[in-house]
Amino acid sequence: MSDSVATGEPLASGLDPFAPGFFEDPYSQYRALRDSEPVHRSELGMWFLTRWEDCHHVLRLPGTSVDEQNSTMRVREATLSEAAREAGSRRSRSILGTDPPDHTRIRKLVSKAFTPRTVARLDERIQELVDQRLDAIDDGGDEPVDLITGLAFPLPFQVIHEMLGMPDLVDPAQLRELSQTITQALDPVLALLHADEIVAASNELGGMVEEAIAFKRDHLADDLLSGLIEAEEAGDNLTDEELRDNVILLYLAGHETTVNLIGNGLLALLRHPEQADRLRADPELDTNAIEELLRYDSPVQMSRRIALEPFEVAGHTIPVGDLVITSLGGANRDPGKFGPTAEQLDLTRADANHHISFGSGVHHCLGAALARLEGRRAIPRVLRRYPDLALATDAVEWNGRIVLRGVKALPVTLGRRAA
Repeated sequence: MSDSVATGEPLASGLDPFAPGFFEDPYSQYRALRDSEPVHRSELGMWFLTRWEDCHHVLRLPGTSVDEQNSTMRVREATLSEAAREAGSRRSRSILGTDPPDHTRIRKLVSKAFTPRTVARLDERIQELVDQRLDAIDDGGDEPVDLITGLAFPLPFQVIHEMLGMPDLVDPAQLRELSQTITQALDPVLALLHADEIVAASNELGGMVEEAIAFKRDHLADDLLSGLIEAEEAGDNLTDEELRDNVILLYLAGHETTVNLIGNGLLALLRHPEQADRLRADPELDTNAIEELLRYDSPVQMSRRIALEPFEVAGHTIPVGDLVITSLGGANRDPGKFGPTAEQLDLTRADANHHISFGSGVHHCLGAALARLEGRRAIPRVLRRYPDLALATDAVEWNGRIVLRGVKALPVTLGRRAA
């Protein structure tokens, strides 16, 4: 049985998140690894894939698992507290951590709220929320404003809050803080460094969600949470644990990805003003622009699979129990898929929607249609409302995450408002 990542150790040869500048530009490391060893098995016992074809293949492979209990890799338990070890041994019942048939059963219940047709009904409300948030931060002055706290976070948070029909028992600022802590569990290094904090935050959010579920049992309505409660009470569809874990997932995943899509997307456009001007001038570009922004700087950089049976990747045999990391960010800039301009931002790219930022296969992101719609309504609206929008600093600080890539803040000057 292999040890997992230890503090200060690279994840793979050629991929070192501790190297200076990694969070500003992880893509140079992905490129170097893709050019030298696109299917790499590190000394830590994990495989790291950086080509689009290989990543796409593994993400769709039936003989793989997302349940970490199936992995032969283990953290160095001597470094963890008893509470962290106990939490790590608990099997997640969310769709993010379960395999078919349980995954299929649970996803079927949740997915009704996230079909493209259902999401399209939210369009007017999302546009209204975007304008409300921009009105709130625009005082007509010259001082910089932060588009993360002002728009990118509150927009998707409010949308998922309303979709779930959550009672007002959760403070947005508190949830943001808990979310920032809990999602560190997705990062192999941060999960080890901050294990106790993650456990404490998870327990706190779990308690808040259980309180909200208890309240909703007596106040059922036409919303997602009520529908899940009714399914759970039917007795043959959803257990108490599955209900809690999936509501937590919907809350976290329902806003984290979109925060980074909006933040990363606006940053990319502000650093490529010719592309921003092109988008301002042509509303017909809106849909493809979001696909290209997702490809260019993916909000989710990696996705993992565990081999349930041996399989081949580009001539390499992956043994049972081995952990395979698919580099979504690396794959999305693979010249083998996107041609010689793969490293460039081009909002007119014909195959931009071939990115795998939302994964692929049975675990394709449930909220992809919602995230796309939120991005499509927020990003072009900001650019067209503020034609002189500019970064207030060149020193943008990243969130220090390997998996969920985003900026901590996006300070900008709004400039004049379009007539």
